[in-house]
Amino acid sequence: MSTLPALLPLDTHNQELQSNVHPTNWQNPTPDGTYNMVVIGGGTAGLVTAAGAAGLGAKVALVERDLLGGDCLNVGCVPSKAIIAAARRAAQIRDAGDFGIDVHGGFTANFGKAMERMRKLRAGISPHDSAQRFKDLGIDLYLGGATFVDRHTIDVQGEQLTFKKACIATGARASAPPIPGLDTIDYLTNETLFSLTELPKRFGMIGAGPIGCEMAQSFARLGSEVFLVETAAGILPREDPDAAAIVQSSMEKDGVHVLCCGRKLQLSPADDGKVRMKVEASDRGYDHVVDKLLVAVGRAPNVDGLGLEDIGIDFTKKGVLVNDKQQTTVPHIYAAGDICSPYQFTHAADFMARNVIRNALFMGRAKASALIIPWATYTEPEIAHVGLYEKDAQEKGVDVDTFTQPLNGVDRAILSGETNGFVKVHVRKGSDEIVGATVVGANAGDMIGELTLAITNGIGLGKIANTIHPYPTVAEAIRKVGDLYNKTRLTPFVASMMSKWLAWARR
Repeated sequence: MSTLPALLPLDTHNQELQSNVHPTNWQNPTPDGTYNMVVIGGGTAGLVTAAGAAGLGAKVALVERDLLGGDCLNVGCVPSKAIIAAARRAAQIRDAGDFGIDVHGGFTANFGKAMERMRKLRAGISPHDSAQRFKDLGIDLYLGGATFVDRHTIDVQGEQLTFKKACIATGARASAPPIPGLDTIDYLTNETLFSLTELPKRFGMIGAGPIGCEMAQSFARLGSEVFLVETAAGILPREDPDAAAIVQSSMEKDGVHVLCCGRKLQLSPADDGKVRMKVEASDRGYDHVVDKLLVAVGRAPNVDGLGLEDIGIDFTKKGVLVNDKQQTTVPHIYAAGDICSPYQFTHAADFMARNVIRNALFMGRAKASALIIPWATYTEPEIAHVGLYEKDAQEKGVDVDTFTQPLNGVDRAILSGETNGFVKVHVRKGSDEIVGATVVGANAGDMIGELTLAITNGIGLGKIANTIHPYPTVAEAIRKVGDLYNKTRLTPFVASMMSKWLAWARR
């Protein structure tokens, strides 16, 4: 059954998007022979698998029941980052006085235009994920739901597709947790948030993970009064605690009411379609009526209707079970992306898809566990991370030395007024082998790439210290962390020997 989301408002931009990623006049091809690879799901993992396999000469079928491009293009990375960009401009104008720039009479954020800009840019990006592009790549694209008939056949709209190998890349969807009263109200998820055309005056949000924090800060900057409820131990609970504390402080400066460690959350309808939120947080009770509610917590794998249980593919509420080569419990059927990965990121799905191509079509031995996967949360400041956190290292019995360079000691950050952050690197104790890193700063998501490259290719922190970085740049903070490591090599014995040598050299 299709879960095709409504593209609202159906303006020229959304019409353009739909014409690319789910054209209403699309005619499915007629199957002709056995496919090397059938890919189920047209999000990042599915598109990369299909395009890569076809580019190497495979006969490929791609099946998508909803919108090509998946969450990332339609209801995830692309629209959210457009809104974040608009919100950052608003914050820059608000704070321009700190730089000697007078903004006379203040300013107004036009939410409707910001959302229209998002829809325009999303539509402009969509040809890359379009039905026509994949047809032009020589792929047989079928729009409709897929169901396994047996271990070598799937049914799509009554057509039988036979295959040698298959890849399940159906992703995951928003799935709200059991909150008292949630079933009595209308609420938003990431799948409906970007259809808003009017700014909610008072906006409740549940879940202070990456989506919740990014949207809470952005909507506050655009003019909403935001109430963010987190039921775990603070915001961004997976991140380095020092990093999360910096982001929380920044969000509160932007006006977000962070209701941390919320308990006894209860929701109920209020007048005019509004929502009443009752919650206990920080030893006090809160009772707020909000215009809109965003539930930004909970994901469920898209396994419904696939018939996995009928052919012996095991799955749980977290997704399809795979081994390190990404094989399901039916070895010639693979999976990639959010349907099977604990790392639900577009770039993780991309590289898992590359593994599937190697392993399924060319008898490769690529392992998911070998992927070094960084990630970023696009709050301001951004948080980016790769490898182990300090707590992970302790749990794994890995002794580490930690080196931290605050951005208030980096000239470019000082001059830009962006000193709220740091670069923190963990190395295996007694060596310069990098095992993990966290960056907090204005462009942390870009900066983490250097440290990811280092981990992936075994480049030690000492070598980073010896690499010239342009001055003045914020990325120089990474080299400065390397300098901190190098200073530890100057042991008392080495210092004594050097002093004696220099004393002799003066004779």
